[in-house]
Amino acid sequence: MTIFPPDPDFEALRQELARLRAAKAWSYDELAARSGLARRTLIEIEQGRTIGTLKTWHALAHALSTPLDELFAALCSGHEPPAKTDG
Repeated sequence: MTIFPPDPDFEALRQELARLRAAKAWSYDELAARSGLARRTLIEIEQGRTIGTLKTWHALAHALSTPLDELFAALCSGHEPPAKTDG
């Protein structure tokens, strides 16, 4: 029997991006300039038209001075993330 993980909450991830951008009072243009991403890409991510790549989210985390693992924690909204193991 295969046990699949819960689906990631991409809506929560998009909302976290919007929250972080708003907390800094940055426009799409400001975040685009700081991240090196296109303004259109940012709009499409926040509006749910695309999810973006890992490279995109890495650039956003750096631009927003937010650790990538904290940003991605939103993906586990509504369920427990996997436990860290020593190994």
